[in-house]
Amino acid sequence: MFIFNFKEFECPFNCFTEIIKGKWRTGIILSLSQNPKRFSELKKELDGVSSKVLTDNLKVFEQSGIINRTVFPTVPPSVEYSLTEQGFELAKIMDSINSWAGIFLNQKETVN
Repeated sequence: MFIFNFKEFECPFNCFTEIIKGKWRTGIILSLSQNPKRFSELKKELDGVSSKVLTDNLKVFEQSGIINRTVFPTVPPSVEYSLTEQGFELAKIMDSINSWAGIFLNQKETVN
């Protein structure tokens, strides 16, 4: 049994797809794989995402141990998001899938 975001899965791949499904989740992971970012930097980089949707996705990833949320004791408080070790592993898998998809799609174009 695998659990993500309070949902149970029998198959680990189905759990994986639940982790990355959604319009903004892959963008969040890939953005944070480059370097830690503050909320406003992520929002700017993910053009079109609402503050609520970004906040909700960041909370899910934080609760799941995929990202770290660091609060700096400034006035006003500053918050920075970064990937955990598991988050970096996920980003590597996503990069591999992106590479495979690029090769696959280029091969399909030459066949058609």
